[in-house]
Amino acid sequence: MFADNLFLKIIDKTIPAKIAYEDDQCLAFHDIKPQAPVHVLIIPKKVIRTHDDATEADQALLGHLHLVAIKLAKELGLSNGYRLVINCNEAGGQTVPHLHVHLLGGRDLTWPPG
Repeated sequence: MFADNLFLKIIDKTIPAKIAYEDDQCLAFHDIKPQAPVHVLIIPKKVIRTHDDATEADQALLGHLHLVAIKLAKELGLSNGYRLVINCNEAGGQTVPHLHVHLLGGRDLTWPPG
């Protein structure tokens, strides 16, 4: 996994991003290499390296990320459906050491995913 936490720089606004949503707990922005017509990353402002590193203390935050995904899906016109993806660790496809949820939609999403 990359040693550099690119998402912290986006949270700190030292790297520009097309922000779709922000509140005190999380930030959502459009992916620069979208895998679907709509591809938004939802990241907690608290650093949690991987999904495996979440604890019971993070329960409300994890739920909040899902509620933000629902809100964004509605705002971005994904009424026909969408997919949420959380990659965990390198073998699971995670490339940034910061938990994040991919919101994908705007096209038919096949199964299995990859």
